[in-house]
Amino acid sequence: MAPVTCSAGGAVDPILVRCVKGLEVERPPTWMMRQAGRTMKAYRELVKEYPTFKERSERPEVAAEISLQPFRAYRPDGVVLFSDILTPLAGMNVPHAIEAGRGPVFERPYQTVEDMASVTALEPAESMGFVGETLRLLRAEVGDAAAVLGFVGAPFTLACYMVEGEKSSAYIKVKEMAFQRPDVLHSLLDKLADAMVVYMRYQADCGAQAIQIFDSWGSKLTPSDWDTFSYPYLDRMVRGFKATHPDVPVIMFAQGSGALLERFGTLGVDVTSVCWSVDMLDARRRLPPGMAVQGNMDPVHMHGTRDFISAKVAETIKKAGPKGHIMNLGHGVRPGATEENIAHWFEEALAFRYKDHGML
Repeated sequence: MAPVTCSAGGAVDPILVRCVKGLEVERPPTWMMRQAGRTMKAYRELVKEYPTFKERSERPEVAAEISLQPFRAYRPDGVVLFSDILTPLAGMNVPHAIEAGRGPVFERPYQTVEDMASVTALEPAESMGFVGETLRLLRAEVGDAAAVLGFVGAPFTLACYMVEGEKSSAYIKVKEMAFQRPDVLHSLLDKLADAMVVYMRYQADCGAQAIQIFDSWGSKLTPSDWDTFSYPYLDRMVRGFKATHPDVPVIMFAQGSGALLERFGTLGVDVTSVCWSVDMLDARRRLPPGMAVQGNMDPVHMHGTRDFISAKVAETIKKAGPKGHIMNLGHGVRPGATEENIAHWFEEALAFRYKDHGML
């Protein structure tokens, strides 16, 4: 595919962007992580026609359709790019595949100095123009009715997959590298951080109105080890991106991140996505005043009764307060949640008005 030249603009910021900028909104903007597909019958039908993840994610018209399925069904305030955090690695001479039922699988683990030297710089317009074209299609379809969301992986999380060669429960190999041969791991993290800055800029230039960083496995480290092997590279990413795109919000997410909240507050991101293991009131106390938050219902709350879901939606919004809160789950929606319950969740959150609850 030929490189895509990207440009996008809008006259009015969507509610999600206005909320993050600190402007008054009448309700919390709402979207759901992993809302594109996973639980939807329409997505399962599409998978029959495009059975591999590569087909679904690298054909712009297909990836855009998957991204738009939940938008048409639920009208969320965020429409997230259908892709994967590992997608840019192919453009860095890191071949891998995403296999159904197994997840990412690499041709070989990256464990030596020579392995790290083989990783090249990222040129997204040349190697993954399909992402730019998908974002362009989404902006054209959504307009200003919702924010188009891009995302990238944190360097340590990407390194976890590369060093292990596949998904792991404990990521012992990458931690052994960190503790035995830190120079080798740092050489990889350096390259990944630089590449993710380029990729964040590319997504924003192609229409993404906010970028979420996933440090999914950062919490596998102790907080002090995270300070060494994750924080400096996240800091480089945020600073590098904000130097050229200061007005594009950055959302920070890490699974099981309760021990890291205060550290997120110093990264320079606009939004901290709060895991459900942390009470939202506690999160507000631990983060800097004025920092926006996202979340944080337990994804398994979606398996409860409708009355239960309604109560949890109201509880979460009230604890977060009427300013700087994006309503979401504390992680991605899980298989087993019904479309009916997801629709009810969206209805409750989108109908919530701060003034009706004495919050304004």
